[in-house]
Amino acid sequence: MTQSNNQSSSRRDFLKVTTATAVGTSILSTLGSSAHVYANGDDKIKVGLVGCGGRGTGAASQALSTKGNIKLEAMADAYRDRMDKSLSNLQKQFSGEPEKVDVAEEKKFVGFDAYQKLLDSGIDVVILATPPGFRPIHFEAAVEKGKHVFMEKPVATDVPGVRKVLEAAEKAKEKKLAVGVGLQRHHQANYIETIKRLKDGAIGDITSLRCYWNSGGVWEPRLSREEAKSEMDYQMRNWYYYNWLCGDHINEQHIHNIDVCNWVKDAFPVQAYGMGGRQVRTDKKYGEIYDHFAVEFVYEDGTRMYSQCRHIRNCWNSVTEHAQGTKGFCDISGAKYETTGGYKWRYRGKKTNPYQVEHDDLFAAIRQGTPYNEAEYGAKSTMTSILGRLATYSGKPVTWDEAMASNVSLMPKEFSWEGQPVTVPDENGYYPIPMPGITKVL
Repeated sequence: MTQSNNQSSSRRDFLKVTTATAVGTSILSTLGSSAHVYANGDDKIKVGLVGCGGRGTGAASQALSTKGNIKLEAMADAYRDRMDKSLSNLQKQFSGEPEKVDVAEEKKFVGFDAYQKLLDSGIDVVILATPPGFRPIHFEAAVEKGKHVFMEKPVATDVPGVRKVLEAAEKAKEKKLAVGVGLQRHHQANYIETIKRLKDGAIGDITSLRCYWNSGGVWEPRLSREEAKSEMDYQMRNWYYYNWLCGDHINEQHIHNIDVCNWVKDAFPVQAYGMGGRQVRTDKKYGEIYDHFAVEFVYEDGTRMYSQCRHIRNCWNSVTEHAQGTKGFCDISGAKYETTGGYKWRYRGKKTNPYQVEHDDLFAAIRQGTPYNEAEYGAKSTMTSILGRLATYSGKPVTWDEAMASNVSLMPKEFSWEGQPVTVPDENGYYPIPMPGITKVL
C-alpha cells in the first residue's frame, strides 16, 4: 500500500521531534529497486515471532503480507500450546503460499529464554509481541544481535524499562536497524491528514486536548488458581491484570489515544494529576489493576490534555481524541473539524488498514536500507501513560523528570516458573491494590 505525499510529509514532520526518521512506501519506491541482500545470499527476509498470542499472530500475518520474498522462519513463546495455535492459524491463512509459513521443529522455542534462542536462529527481523513487561528485555537483546524489529505497544510497564528502550533505540540508530512500533494511527491515512491540518493551523493554536478509551473491558482471566502450576504461571496466563506484565489499561490500551495527543502537540507532558480506582472490577481474579482513570496532563506551554479510560460495562463508551483551538474544534478520531467561522471539513480520502500499512512501511525501509526508527516516540508515549498511572496511584502530582529518575522496578528478579512476581496475593488470594494518598510510586 502507498500513502499520498502530504501524508508522508506529515509523518516525517512529526518524527523530526523525536529524532526518528520514517518514510512511507510511496517515497521509498522512488529510491530505487535494488533490494537488500540478507545473510542467505538472496532477497528473502526471514522473520521470527516472539509472543504467539492473538496480536503476535496478527502482526506476523501483516509482516508476511508485505511485498517481496518473506518467510516466517522461527517462533518463540513461554507456552507451547499458544505457539502451536498461532502456527496453525498462520498456515491456514497462507495455505496458498505454504513457503511463507514453514517453521522447522528445531526453530520452535519455548520458555523464558526462548527469545534468545530465536535471535540466534538466523532471522533478519523479529516481531516482539509478548506481554509488554518483557518488551525492554527483548528489544535490548534484539538490537544487541543486530536484528530489525517490530514491537507492539506499549514498550514497557515501568520507568526503568522505558529507559532501557530509549538506550536501545539509540544503539539501533547507530547500527542502522529499522524499528517499528505498533502505534498504528501514525500509519492511518485519516489521522495523518487530520493532524497535518491541525499542525498547519486549521483550528488555530491548540488550547486543550481530550482523549478517551472508555469501554466494557477486555477478556476475562483465563486460568484459575487451581489450574496454575505456580504463581508465575497464574499471572502469565492472566497477564492483563498484573502491572509488571501489562502496566494497567491506561498503559496497555489508552496509550493509543494519549500518543495521538502527543503527536498533535509535537511534545510530551511535563506533569500529570490523576484520580481513579477499582469500583466495579473488584473480584480477586482481576489481580491488581484499576477499572477507571481520569488524568490531567500538562505540557510545557501550559496546554492541558484531559484523559479518561474505563473498563466498566453498561456505561458511556468512547475511544476517541479531540482538540480545541483558538479558531475551532476537531474530532481527530472522526477526522473532521469545524472553525468558529462556520467552515466544516471531513476527511473523505482513501481508507487504509493501518495495521498493514505500518508493516508495509517498515519492511519497505528494511529492503531499501532507509533510516526508520519509531522506538523513541513509542517509548515516550509509553512513559506518558506510565506517568498518568503513577499520578493516579499516588494521588499526587508527578512531574516527568521526577518519574524518569525513578528506579522502582516492577519486574521479577528471576524469570522462571518457580520465580516470584513482585506482587503476590494474601492467604485469601487478594492482591494489594494501590491506594491514592498512601501508595508510594517513586
